[in-house]
Amino acid sequence: MIPKDHPRYKSLLSRHKVVDAYKNGILADAGMIAHGRGEAFDYLIGEKTTKTAEKTIEAAAASLILAKNPVLSVNGNTAALVPEDIVKLADILDAKIEINLFYRTPQRVKTILKVLKEAGAKEVLGTDKENLEHIEGINHPRGDVSPEGIFNADVILVPLEDGDRTEALVSSGKFVIAVDLNPLSRTSKTASITIVDNIVRTIPCLIEKVEKLKKYDKDELKKLIENFNNNINLRDSLKTMLSSIEDFEKF
Repeated sequence: MIPKDHPRYKSLLSRHKVVDAYKNGILADAGMIAHGRGEAFDYLIGEKTTKTAEKTIEAAAASLILAKNPVLSVNGNTAALVPEDIVKLADILDAKIEINLFYRTPQRVKTILKVLKEAGAKEVLGTDKENLEHIEGINHPRGDVSPEGIFNADVILVPLEDGDRTEALVSSGKFVIAVDLNPLSRTSKTASITIVDNIVRTIPCLIEKVEKLKKYDKDELKKLIENFNNNINLRDSLKTMLSSIEDFEKF
């Protein structure tokens, strides 16, 4: 039992959710390593959503609102940490939810589907029952996607992503929004928009921004996207991390 007054309560809660998800078959063992790696970067941004990330989330929200066929891609970590928030975001965007896994087994798909259904999802794509299409350039199971979802999506939110799929999706002409705490990763550098933040903060913030920006007209939304530069975003995110190290050296 983690006391709520613990200074790192939220972080420890996420850690326990990840461990439980592994035990329950939602998460592959590599997913725990990925979570730990991200947690290290989260320390460097102060375990909070930075001003840079807030601006990035705003551009991401505008992109999702303007999308003709937005899709929210879900892997084990996402299902473990923010299933209810993913369902809520999909509902307000009228977006599709699709399961997409690197370590894919029928049992994991079934387990994650159950988690999403219990979180309120009415329809989930990317199940083993579908006739899946293959994205060229991805030589592993993540390349097998739903023809109604990722295959024909124009904008895709891919939380906690691997770089080769991001590269393949962007190469196929799709607008990819990644959530990655590492601004130096291949995913971060390749994505159209990279939110350098923890997913447990990103998705609730994205919901808030979408609800606010849905009142804007299309020209205002397009301007938010046109004024966004992912290279500058990554540079500023890295500066925040370096500044945190410099501050530590002053002790």
